[in-house]
Amino acid sequence: MSSTVITGIGELITNDPDHELATGQLGLINNAAMIVDDEQIAWVGPAGRAPEADRRIDVQGRCVLPAFVDSHTHLVYAGDRSAEFAARMAGTPYDGGGIAVTVEATRSASDDELRSLLAQRIRELRAQGTGTVEIKSGYGLSVADEQRMLRIAAEFTAETTFLGGHVVPPEARGDRSAYVELVTGEMLAACAPYARWIDVFCEPHSPHAFTEDQSRRILQAGIAAGLLPRVHGNQLGPGPGVRLAVELGAASVDHCTYLTRADIDLLAGSDTVATLLPGVEFCTHSPYPDAGALIDAGVTIALATDCNPGTCNSSSMPLMIALAVRECGLTTEQAIRAATVGAAKSVRREDIGRVGVGCRPELIVLDAPSYLHLPYRVGVPVTHPIKIT
Repeated sequence: MSSTVITGIGELITNDPDHELATGQLGLINNAAMIVDDEQIAWVGPAGRAPEADRRIDVQGRCVLPAFVDSHTHLVYAGDRSAEFAARMAGTPYDGGGIAVTVEATRSASDDELRSLLAQRIRELRAQGTGTVEIKSGYGLSVADEQRMLRIAAEFTAETTFLGGHVVPPEARGDRSAYVELVTGEMLAACAPYARWIDVFCEPHSPHAFTEDQSRRILQAGIAAGLLPRVHGNQLGPGPGVRLAVELGAASVDHCTYLTRADIDLLAGSDTVATLLPGVEFCTHSPYPDAGALIDAGVTIALATDCNPGTCNSSSMPLMIALAVRECGLTTEQAIRAATVGAAKSVRREDIGRVGVGCRPELIVLDAPSYLHLPYRVGVPVTHPIKIT
């Protein structure tokens, strides 16, 4: 066992406003240091009072913050949908139908190909500051393919999500009820050992997704199998996604593009996090969610990329922060909290998204003296992971 002191931190974002030296909602400490010992943070405080350690990392006055938590991704897939993106930019609306293209390509790919593609995407998002990542299935939509997607995803993260209820595959559209039976029966039994979460695309505005009753049935089956619920909801128009998520105690309802006042009130009175995915709005010409209304109501917000081949082929959490500040009405401080501690709450984790004693040392350093540079230097690679070992 060895210890490492990280010192020379000009600004340290702890996300712990209660720390005796911290200020503001980001729990900011100036001229700070920390000790990492045995794969956890052991001490946080002023650089001048840092204990001795076996190893020293000096970040020379730069800003350090918790690594981003990307709590909504679809990273296991094969194929390409750049032509679909180009068509949307020319005015073709999105309705979820393009998912079938990715399903076909993913089913045709070998395990080794999917694993290699996933590893490449993981390296890409890590380089941009993401620590913990959630990964969904949903591009297999058969028992064997959904299981292997989750088995491969579990090699890279503990936050795996069974999404057999993504869309109804082409071969099952003549009997949607039979497909729901498959998802809640044989497919769930095969996938549950490799998943922590269950999710469903609850979207009455898409002919490919699931109704409220179908979504409830899928989620309840997953809960009975020991999985924790999440919901894709309110993406294409007002709908039952938020209501269903709160009813079933889901950790998160994701997209939240179209919310009514009743939806916001439900979220405010619950522990369900509203996860915003502004990269999707950027890539689909959809309206951006009103994050300010959620903040004003006291709703916990998370930010995530929704990295996928169809509606947001970006793994950049810094871009999501910039979009949230520019388009969704969040301050820089609110957006950073949403991308770290808010996203951690959406996966019900307290050991990530913060800098404090006992937390995992998932940390990033900015090529900048202040966190304000994250949205300010949009598109510039200013984030770097701090490698402790």
